[in-house]
Amino acid sequence: MSQPINYVAPVFPTPAGTQHNDGMTLRDYFAAAALKGQAHRFAHPHEHRELLAQDCYDIADAMIKAREAK
Repeated sequence: MSQPINYVAPVFPTPAGTQHNDGMTLRDYFAAAALKGQAHRFAHPHEHRELLAQDCYDIADAMIKAREAK
């Protein structure tokens, strides 16, 4: 069963019944990883925050799709 791209699966899941904040989603984790590789594209990344953020989430979405296709 495939989940929508913006699903909120936790990055570090815990056993059933454990109560705590799951933190960031897998999509957020992938976007953060993409940011590390994408920030070098701009001489002044802080001037292109919105574009950079959108690119990173686009990459994260592609990573999730590739992960589901296997």
